[in-house]
Amino acid sequence: MNNKEVCIIDLVIGLLIGLVIAGIASFIFFKLGIKYRKKQAEEKIGGAENEAVKILNEAVKQAESKKREVLLEAKEEIHRSKETLEKEIRDRRNEVQRLERRLLQKEETLDRKMETLEQKDEQLNKKTKDVQSLQDKTLEIQKKQIEELERISGLSVEDAKDYLLKNIESEVKHEAAILIKEIEAKAKEEADKKAKDIIACSIQKCAADHVSEITVSVVPLPNDEMKGRIIGREGRNIRTLETLTGIDLIIDDTPEAVILSGFDPIKREVARITLEKLILDGRIHPARIEEMVEKAKKEVENTIRQEGDRATFETGVHGLHPEVIKLLGKLRFRTSYGQNVLNHSIEVAQLAGLMASELGVDVTLAKRAGLLHDIGKAVDHEIEGSHVTIGADLAKKYKENNDVVSAILSHHGDIEATSIVAVLVQAADSISAARPGARRETLESYIKRLEKLEEIANSFNGVEKSFAIQAGREVRIMVKPEDVSDEGMVMMTREIVKKIENELEYPGQIKVNVIREVRAIEYAK
Repeated sequence: MNNKEVCIIDLVIGLLIGLVIAGIASFIFFKLGIKYRKKQAEEKIGGAENEAVKILNEAVKQAESKKREVLLEAKEEIHRSKETLEKEIRDRRNEVQRLERRLLQKEETLDRKMETLEQKDEQLNKKTKDVQSLQDKTLEIQKKQIEELERISGLSVEDAKDYLLKNIESEVKHEAAILIKEIEAKAKEEADKKAKDIIACSIQKCAADHVSEITVSVVPLPNDEMKGRIIGREGRNIRTLETLTGIDLIIDDTPEAVILSGFDPIKREVARITLEKLILDGRIHPARIEEMVEKAKKEVENTIRQEGDRATFETGVHGLHPEVIKLLGKLRFRTSYGQNVLNHSIEVAQLAGLMASELGVDVTLAKRAGLLHDIGKAVDHEIEGSHVTIGADLAKKYKENNDVVSAILSHHGDIEATSIVAVLVQAADSISAARPGARRETLESYIKRLEKLEEIANSFNGVEKSFAIQAGREVRIMVKPEDVSDEGMVMMTREIVKKIENELEYPGQIKVNVIREVRAIEYAK
């Protein structure tokens, strides 16, 4: 081996020896450290055990002390509760004793009352027996008296009752008639004055124009040659016009005029406008006629809407259904006894509103009912039934107020009025229809009504003569004074009024004036 290798080997051995020594030294230090730490841990554990023992002893002492305090408090609480309970028991015992004493007193009182009642019961039984005995004696005496009265009067009990009842009935009727007469006179005096004031005030504030129309319209012609052009070749123009409008054209010898005849006023108005437009245009043939008829229908529809809006504006009635406004506009072309129905409806609405304001009733509702009271006349030629029923059905259909429906149904007296508004509409309708110049009536129906009025008056016993005057607005009846008394006149007047209302149809109202005249005549000789 060379020196170099020997040095390397020595160096390696030296390193190994150093490592071994270092490991032994580390092991020794490690063991020493463990022992030191174990010693410190044991010292700490011993101190902790001593501290725990000390804390435990103090806790035991505190617990003992707390236990003694709690026991003392519990004993004191038990003592206090015992004293309270004993006090309550004493109070309850005293209350029970007091109640027992009261019950004993009440029992004694009831016993005394029972004894008193028994005594009174015995006395009552005794008196009842005495009364029964007296009653039997009284009935026996009464029976003897009745037999004696029957023997003296010669009448049985039933005959005497009938006689007395007849006398009493006669006296009661007499007194009732006098009372009715006084009450009616007073009521009429006050009611007539108030009603006249209200109606006069309303009429003074309301003025309406009426247009008199009938079932024909006259269209003026520029010359008689226009008649031939209207007829057309083989009558084709006039046939077309009549077919499209539903109105009859009467072309006769009337100079420079054509008469349109038909019961439907709207169709008649369409025909009139069409004919006037054709005459103005000059071109008259079927195609042109058809075109003009369509234009006339649109023009009439516009007029209907405008008239309906005018009626609502003039009366101040708003919120109506568009179809109801259209129906109101149709009334512009409807007449009744020559009176324009739309103007009549407007007047009734204004009169009803004025009277409602005087009476403090809902003015808007009264106007609404007055405006719609004749709404059924707009379609009564299309639907079966009276205009009253049709109008009520239309009002219900378009959700009108129940008072409006009632006013429509009762404005001719078909049913009894159920509200003040219905009564006001009925009065306003009578005022509008009955005032002079408002309506025309045929001579035949007028004479028949007067004759029927006198016939009803003459049908009563005791009537000597009757006269229908004031154009049928009043009937004066002369009665026989020996057959009808002053009191009987009152009853007769009421019966005549009822019969007139049931059997006669008339506008407005009829005054029944019964006159009884007694004359005493002597001659000086």
